[in-house]
Amino acid sequence: MKSGTVLLQLLLGLLVLCKGQEESGDDELCDNFTDLNLSHCFMGTSLPTGAPPIWIDHLVHLLAEQEDMNIIVMDWNKGAANLNYFTAVTYTREAANNLTGFILTMEEEGASLSSVHLIGVSLGAHLAGFVGANLQGKIGRITGLDPAGPMFTSATADERLDPTDAMFVDVLHTDMNSFGLNGAHGHIDFYANGGADQPGCPKTIFAGKSYFVCDHQRSVFLYLCALNGTCSLSAQPCSSYSDFLDGRCLTCEAFKPAPCPLLGYDLNQWRETLLRLGQTKVFFSTTATLPYRKLSYRVDMVTWNQYLRWSVIYIKLHSGKNFTEARIDHKLFRLEQYTSTRLLAQFNDDLQSIQKITLRINTGNVIGPRYKIRLLRIRFTPLERPERSEVRVSTEPFTSSTLERS
Repeated sequence: MKSGTVLLQLLLGLLVLCKGQEESGDDELCDNFTDLNLSHCFMGTSLPTGAPPIWIDHLVHLLAEQEDMNIIVMDWNKGAANLNYFTAVTYTREAANNLTGFILTMEEEGASLSSVHLIGVSLGAHLAGFVGANLQGKIGRITGLDPAGPMFTSATADERLDPTDAMFVDVLHTDMNSFGLNGAHGHIDFYANGGADQPGCPKTIFAGKSYFVCDHQRSVFLYLCALNGTCSLSAQPCSSYSDFLDGRCLTCEAFKPAPCPLLGYDLNQWRETLLRLGQTKVFFSTTATLPYRKLSYRVDMVTWNQYLRWSVIYIKLHSGKNFTEARIDHKLFRLEQYTSTRLLAQFNDDLQSIQKITLRINTGNVIGPRYKIRLLRIRFTPLERPERSEVRVSTEPFTSSTLERS
């Protein structure tokens, strides 16, 4: 075997990577990946597709590009693809015991447990945790991609993935309110868009299959995007998603001089800090499509209007005829005289040259008068692009920067 990391992927319904007929001399050909579309890629469900998702081959190649390693794909398709999800859950223990024996054999042949990295999707994440527990947490790392939620929501730590299962555990959440598991279960837990509903995924059952699997599948596609360098998904440590959206967690002081943690394979520059902190939650937002990354600004403003107004806020960045808008409408903001408000403005598009910024405030007053909001000061600070300078605007209290509702 090569020197370096031994990485085992514990994904639902996969085929074992093996040599072709010409190399192995066997009479039986290795199975090929089935040509599927996304509607066939059921991960973490009880649907018996019997076919491996099409992204597996792509994932293997991307992982092989990260560093010198051996990649072993575990095929437990017969156990995971079962009409009865409860049966599939019980099979995770048996599969974990089998894999534990395989890893112990590898150790006898000279492999180090600390060099083993398990990557598991959905039920595969818990399977990885069971293997880690069998080996007293001595394996190097476990990555859990949206660990399965059904039948694990009330599980104790030894009945699901948890930080003691490996020397380092990182987890990505994308579907906590359905097929995924709520809570924090690693040394670092990444929550994409709060860890639940993902942009671009159907919101009603009328969308068919995609309604059930889209959010759950997004964990894999975000991880693929991070591996191939298409997107750089930076996450901020925070106690909750609501605090993150309110702009209360826009620094990463605990990790300095390292930047905010990035989703992906290489977490070395944050590892020691994360182990010292114990368990850390980090949040980030994405767009609906590649490259998923949003451009974020911290917005600090002081309002001057005499009377209290509750409002949602819309900010547009303009570059020529192009513009991108941030809708900060997850809650109503209190705007009154000498009120200092901090906002997190996230834009889908990264315009290279910002020529104008417009701000619109909606008080929700449809029938009554068009209320005015006066600003004393406003400042825009880019969070991911340090080369861009912040924008400050100061006004006389009773004169300019008067903004009306839509």
